[in-house]
Amino acid sequence: KDAAVPRYTLLKMAAATTLAKRAVGKLRPETTAMLLVDIQERFRPLIYNGETVVQTARYMTSVAKALNIPVVVTQQYTKVFGETVKECFAEQQDLEATPIYEKKLFSMCTEEVASHLSKLNRSSYIMFGIEAHVCVQQTALDLLEKGNDVHIIVDGVSSQQPIDREVALQRLSQAGAFLTTAQSAAFMLMQSAEHPNFKAVSKLTVEHMKLPNEFNEALKK
Repeated sequence: KDAAVPRYTLLKMAAATTLAKRAVGKLRPETTAMLLVDIQERFRPLIYNGETVVQTARYMTSVAKALNIPVVVTQQYTKVFGETVKECFAEQQDLEATPIYEKKLFSMCTEEVASHLSKLNRSSYIMFGIEAHVCVQQTALDLLEKGNDVHIIVDGVSSQQPIDREVALQRLSQAGAFLTTAQSAAFMLMQSAEHPNFKAVSKLTVEHMKLPNEFNEALKK
């Protein structure tokens, strides 16, 4: 009986160590995919700080291209809510080359998307899009439930009402998602100024920072 105590303690310590490693949430290009959630034309004028969400999506998809990270896009009931906002990509050809999945399920994790993600074989997902409290939240929870790391770009997600966005971010953090910013995620993916595409991503970052960030402005009030 006494011998079982230290063994049990060791098992608990090992489990805690494994959990701690998993909870760090480091990003690497080879294990990461980006998910652009339902940034569609009909929603664009309705979303709180919607133009910043679009600009951030453009930055993130450009970073993805520079670092060879796959991007997956969904559109919620396209017939009603329209196509993906073209400005979410720096070049039209990049949008056209990106897999776009039609859905009515609020979560991105439809059978088609789940099948596509399984082929990508990634364990970390960077998410940006709308609405934070519906499609973004439900997608993140589905991915977390399957044991994936989920990183929410806080300057790239929003809802029609600020309160819905705020509570959704709290809810996602409580569920185990990592809240981060676009620039933080981009530089974590590179890890070093010696990364071969550091100059390209730095240039994208400088250009992105010249644009007005409505979330920053809101914090200054």
